[in-house]
Amino acid sequence: MKINNKETSLKIFLVRNFFVVLCLFGLLFCSSFITDDSLKHYSLTGFAQGTSYHINYYGKQQSVSKIQVDSILAKIDSSLSIYKSYSLITAFNESKTGVQMDSHFEDVITKSFEISKKSKGAFDITVYPLVNAWGFGLSKPKDLPNSTQIKALLKDVGYQHLKIKNNKLVKDRPNVKIDVNGIAQGYSVDIIADFLEAHQIYNYVIELGGELRVKGKKTENEYFKIGIEAVNDEDFLPIKKYIEIDEGAITTSGNYRKFYQSGNQKVNHLIDPKTGNYLQNDLISVTVYAKNAITADGYDNVLMTLGLKKALQFLAKHKELSAYFVYTENGVTKDTCSAGFPQIKEF
Repeated sequence: MKINNKETSLKIFLVRNFFVVLCLFGLLFCSSFITDDSLKHYSLTGFAQGTSYHINYYGKQQSVSKIQVDSILAKIDSSLSIYKSYSLITAFNESKTGVQMDSHFEDVITKSFEISKKSKGAFDITVYPLVNAWGFGLSKPKDLPNSTQIKALLKDVGYQHLKIKNNKLVKDRPNVKIDVNGIAQGYSVDIIADFLEAHQIYNYVIELGGELRVKGKKTENEYFKIGIEAVNDEDFLPIKKYIEIDEGAITTSGNYRKFYQSGNQKVNHLIDPKTGNYLQNDLISVTVYAKNAITADGYDNVLMTLGLKKALQFLAKHKELSAYFVYTENGVTKDTCSAGFPQIKEF
């Protein structure tokens, strides 16, 4: 079966950009700031990591700048972006044995190992060869991978092929390649949050590519309102629900974000590292609430992979996480949430 590259690119472009508009809608709602005279509202916006970012914060003065934020994100890209030929992750993927890690690389790899072990491999950064084969990496194959090709690629997939030795990430097979896109934006949000707090900013909303982290309040008695995505299995719907939190991270993973149509198959970007195929289960999207964004970002992929029933069972054992699910049952779109998720309200 052939992949229509022009059609694929257009659909992915439209989905990505419509999602940005959706996030902006939610963020604009969050940014209707009402504050007292002692703190002023400041806003920073820009583009990084193939998407946009928006930072809204309160401070007595503008103590951080867009140039500083851009510099932080560029440094993270030089470590973790598979799209930068000079990045450390590119050097690892092109190497036969491994590379020395910088601090960003080590932090993300260490967290990835933790999530992989706790999820029993539902999250796995070595999935990159499969991501490429399905057309969501650097290469754009003309054909969908067949079962024989997938079986061959799976030989190089598995976080067990990786080890950290003396600050070096090493691999036991030369064709093992990694992709940390499923966790890197959440990590980037956390780094920006640390930067703000280092400058005594403790009331903020940070959004990067739809991943958010919040701290503080609008006013002494008013929480930030965070819009929750609502979709059905074909189209986007306007944000119509929200939560109020004063600390924590919110990230969303969904099979409607990046996809293309190949014949009668709707191929999405979420790849199961155990089967090598793109995800096909009852979940449409998962929104995770956690202490920080790297945790929420990593586990939203885990929960999507598990499907609703197993995801709820997993959350029952990991009470530091909670989630809101949009799913299908007998052709009907429904939603539910796990224990501990912030109260969902209607606009």
